[in-house]
Formats: sequence, structure tokens, C-alpha cells
Amino acid sequence: MATKDYYKILGVKKNATEKEIKSAYRKLAKKNHPDTNPDDPTAEARFKELNEAYEVLSDDEKRQMYDRFGTVNPGADFGGQRPGGGQYVATDDGSFNDIFESIFSNFGRGTGTRTRTTQAPGGFGGFGNMASDGQDIEQPVKISLREAYSGATRIITKGERKIKVSIPAGADTGTKVRLSGEGGQGTGGGKAGSLYLMVEVEPDNQFERDGNDLQVEVKVDMFTALLGGEVEVPTLDRPVKLRIPAGTQSGRKFRLTGKGMPVIRKSGEFGNLYARILITVPTKLNDEQIALVEQLRTSLALEES
Repeated sequence: MATKDYYKILGVKKNATEKEIKSAYRKLAKKNHPDTNPDDPTAEARFKELNEAYEVLSDDEKRQMYDRFGTVNPGADFGGQRPGGGQYVATDDGSFNDIFESIFSNFGRGTGTRTRTTQAPGGFGGFGNMASDGQDIEQPVKISLREAYSGATRIITKGERKIKVSIPAGADTGTKVRLSGEGGQGTGGGKAGSLYLMVEVEPDNQFERDGNDLQVEVKVDMFTALLGGEVEVPTLDRPVKLRIPAGTQSGRKFRLTGKGMPVIRKSGEFGNLYARILITVPTKLNDEQIALVEQLRTSLALEES
């Protein structure tokens, strides 16, 4: 049986919800990541243990198996070499295989799927050497909005290796970048799991993002708003010119088609940019200017009456 208490590792109760488990994992993974603890030789082992616990408790089927038997691989006790804790016997659809079901009658009916196994000579039916795929691992990575616009690269350290990872243009918070074979190691000939970079796009102090669309505030002086004219609009590429009509009101939005974020993995497709007009007025006027503005106000009032 497994000797590790996955609930204790994540610091949650046995009746913890999926949300509580996920929250606890993210907090501990960030705190114990090897990159944030370069001088702690035990950080990598703690980080792997957290991933092992989360991989089991975040999966309903594995969690039920763990709660019932103290392991997700109960058949490993039958002869031969036993896989490490937290591993499981993988089938083509990710469920437990019907060989175990024939041993443990309370598993229910089999799925009929084919199990990926290897059998050592002289072993008891090969149960001790069944191939188990390695765990998938999630690792958060932050990028700026401008990096999300043009695409970004990050260097991931795995042991003594450094892996260069490309994050595609258009990535948003929640985008996953998969590195096949860079997750947990398999046992008994099983394939390695995948490493997933979980992208988080940090807020920008100028542009506001909504999916593939962007919004930016454009300051316009009162005279251009009154008479109409050309204003410069910033984009994540280069500034563009926008002609606004006379009488433009503050808060009005103008759509600049195709000037938003690139659509991820769709070359040449972009969202829109919305320029929100913010009218500015002079803060200091001399006596002559005040008189002119008063004259204009009077004139306008007479026309409206």
C-alpha cells in the first residue's frame, strides 16, 4: 500500500473539494518551485511530491481508488518489482484495466480496453512489471500582454537540462503549452508524462483585453472634438491615425478592425481594437483666453435657445 498521505502533502482535509485541492496545490507549487528556491537542494523533491499528490487527488477515479486502497495501483503487490507511489496502470482510455477487475471483483465490469504492459521472464503473470505512464505536470508561467501579442519564449530547467519553450502569439490566461515527454517518468517501460505550462497574462497599464479584442483610451483636446480632426491611436504594433467627426463626445468608441490581439494558432487573424475617446480641457487660462471661451459659450447658448 502507498505510504504517502497525499492529503497531508497538500495540507487539505479528506473531504476537500476539487476547488480547495487545486487552490492548495497552486499555492504550494509556487512556494516550493525549484526556480524560486535555487539554494534549497530539497525543493525539487518537494515539488515532485506535490505534483504526485495533485495528479491523484485532482482525478476522481484515481482519488476514489486511493481513498479505498491507499494506492492507485493495487495490483502492484502481486509479485515482481512494484512501481513507485502515485503511479497507476494506464489503459488506452485512461481507465483501470480489466485484469485488475478480474482480481478485485468489487471493481465492477471491465471496460474492454487494452492495457499497455510488459512482462518480465519468470514473473507472476507480469503483474510486477506492468507499464505505467508518468504523471503530467503543470507549471505556471507569467507573460506580459505585449509578449502575448508577439509570442514569447521561456527557459525551463529540468534537472541539468534547460529547455527553450515557445509560447504562441495570442496566448491568454488559461492557455496550455504542452511539452510531451517532459513530465514524470514512466515505470516498467511506460512513456513519460507531459509538462504543461499554464499561461497567465499579466494586466497591462494601457490596454484592456477582452478575448481577442483590446480597448485603449485616447485623449483628444476639446477643439479637435468640437471641430473634428485626426488623432493618433496607440496599438500593440505601431500607432495609427484615426479621423474623428466634429462633435465627438467623450466616451465614444471607435472600432479599428484587425488591430487587436492575434487569434492563437490562426495565422493572419486578429481581433479588433476599440479606441475610447477621453476629451481633455485646458487647466490654466489667462484673462484673454477666459474672455474668448465666455464669448464662445454665450454664442453656443444663443444658437441652442
